[in-house]
Amino acid sequence: MPLYEYVCPDCGQEFEKRMSFSQASETPACPNCNGTNTRKKISLFSSSGSSGSSLGSSSCGSGSGGFT
Repeated sequence: MPLYEYVCPDCGQEFEKRMSFSQASETPACPNCNGTNTRKKISLFSSSGSSGSSLGSSSCGSGSGGFT
């Protein structure tokens, strides 16, 4: 199940909610004030692996593979 991030404009509380894809269009109540005017935040994600791209990666050392 994906983890969605929300913000409550009424009290400013930011929270996360694990919901199934079929529930993704629902807006959960704020756990702080119980408000129902919550909004889904735009989240960034990261992944690791070897894709040949250097976007989002950092390296340390001499650049020859790491260990010296």
